[in-house]
Amino acid sequence: MTVKKLNQGTKQEVNKVKAGKKIAIFVDVQNIYYTTRQAYGRQFNYRKLWQKISSEGNIITANAYATHRGDDKQLKFQNALKQIGFTIRLKPYIQRSDGSAKGDWDVGITIDILDAAKEVDTVILLSGDGDFDLLLEKIKRDDHVCAEVYGVPSLTSSSLIDSASIYHRIDEDLLL
Repeated sequence: MTVKKLNQGTKQEVNKVKAGKKIAIFVDVQNIYYTTRQAYGRQFNYRKLWQKISSEGNIITANAYATHRGDDKQLKFQNALKQIGFTIRLKPYIQRSDGSAKGDWDVGITIDILDAAKEVDTVILLSGDGDFDLLLEKIKRDDHVCAEVYGVPSLTSSSLIDSASIYHRIDEDLLL
């Protein structure tokens, strides 16, 4: 990625750089849901996130990864994400005989980020999961992208924060 320094650039030059910036967004929906609920007792504002990011460049890809339970509340939420502009990626929710559940998207998110990093300037990951730290290091090194992370400060892995080019705290500004 070429970074152009604008010393005394005009507002028009700044907007030109932003307009050409290609962005890919990847949301670990379960992680964001549970961390914002645990830390704030509130829900994340995906529409406000979209407005913020789209003002910074062109959103080329926007995937939201979730588990499918088929209940009405979840379907309504998924439709709202689609209306905003996200592509919903679903995995079936699996209840094991021992009572535990499975619906982890880490490998799917990783594959999609590796593919997208070759085509964009910025990869934005919404998650607090430290398992993604090596992935961000790899795409920064190999694909020369800016790797941004949005996460709840008290529930985001320090290794993920450290591996991000830019870390954005999810706080009051991005909550409903």
